[in-house]
Amino acid sequence: MPPAHVEHHFTAGAVVRDIVIGMSDGLTVPFALAAGLTGAISQTHLIITAGFAEIAAGSIAMGLGGYLAARGDAEHYDAEQRREEEEIIRIPEAEAQEVRDIFRTYGLTDDESATVVASLRERPKDWVTFMMRFELGLEKPEVGRAWRSALTIACAYIIGGIIPLTAYFIRSDVHQALALSAGVTLFALAVFGGVKARFTGAPIVRGAVQTTLIGGLAAAAAFAIARWIA
Repeated sequence: MPPAHVEHHFTAGAVVRDIVIGMSDGLTVPFALAAGLTGAISQTHLIITAGFAEIAAGSIAMGLGGYLAARGDAEHYDAEQRREEEEIIRIPEAEAQEVRDIFRTYGLTDDESATVVASLRERPKDWVTFMMRFELGLEKPEVGRAWRSALTIACAYIIGGIIPLTAYFIRSDVHQALALSAGVTLFALAVFGGVKARFTGAPIVRGAVQTTLIGGLAAAAAFAIARWIA
């Protein structure tokens, strides 16, 4: 008897996306702020205070943005679902033809898809779900997705933001703290990129290098702007 076939698919894409959004910004923005203040302030406790203030404000703003984006997706899905429910009642022949057209893109003839079309017409709820997924490419959002997205992004931002600031707890000299903070931030970006790649199935080394380069460039740009303004 052949062994059972077990498929392994990654199904937490939305969560990873939220973590990436929060963590990447959390690692770069507070670092840039602290680095920008280093040239103007010689006391590490003031930089730490400003850094935590930014983390608090940034996490709230990012979390709110994630909430509104997820709510927008849910509202868009509901609106399209209502439209499809109305159309299968008002213009069922046109909707049935759309089903045939969808199957035609997969190489099926109208005769081959006739049984499925007839079955869907007997099951309006499944028909709407089919049209939402295969005509519009929309998946029903999970219940509570907006709040989970907001909390995930906010928490990831806080965790990412604390990492660059740890150097200012360890070193009393701001310039030494800046150098250590830069090293810690780049290391954290590499680890974060590798972990993200591991979960998404991408090559770990490539993910680590890519995230470090992109995050490093973003941090350098933000640092340059902060120093220019300061």
